[in-house]
Amino acid sequence: MELVLIAIALAMDSVAVSIAAGSKYKKINLFDVFKIAFLFGLFQGLMPLIGYFTGNLFTSFVDAIDHYITFVILVILGLLMIKESRACNFEDEIKDLKNKTLLILALATSIDAYVIGITFSFQEINIIYAVSLISIITFVLCFISVYIGKFLGGFLEDKAEYLGGIILIILGFKILLEGTNII
Repeated sequence: MELVLIAIALAMDSVAVSIAAGSKYKKINLFDVFKIAFLFGLFQGLMPLIGYFTGNLFTSFVDAIDHYITFVILVILGLLMIKESRACNFEDEIKDLKNKTLLILALATSIDAYVIGITFSFQEINIIYAVSLISIITFVLCFISVYIGKFLGGFLEDKAEYLGGIILIILGFKILLEGTNII
């Protein structure tokens, strides 16, 4: 369940951009919707995998304090997502639906997933399962979100990212409390 929540939280940046794409391009075709969802899902899954292998380079050095590091990372990412949700106009980020633009957006929205991948290296986690789940959840949510944006406009963009931030902060506290044997 925790991994599903992480996947949903990570997807919220991509969801916000997907909503904006649907809102801005009302006549978007199925191929472009699939392309958006695929690229965001791919990068959201690829980046934690890269982060996981990066984190494995130094996990033995931080084993005793890994829950503190994970807590700090999740809370900072959560706060940044909340801050970003208040400041960003996602429709301005989507200049067009060309591959280059979508690749840049997919990379930009998945940087937090890279950092989460580093925290995965501190935990007993099946990384292939984790990145597959993250990719699938992101794909499905982005696919649906384009249509939500198409029909509801950009009303939900900032709320998606705000929700993702709250989820990451809550998970950070949960990991800290478990790591310090409080729960």
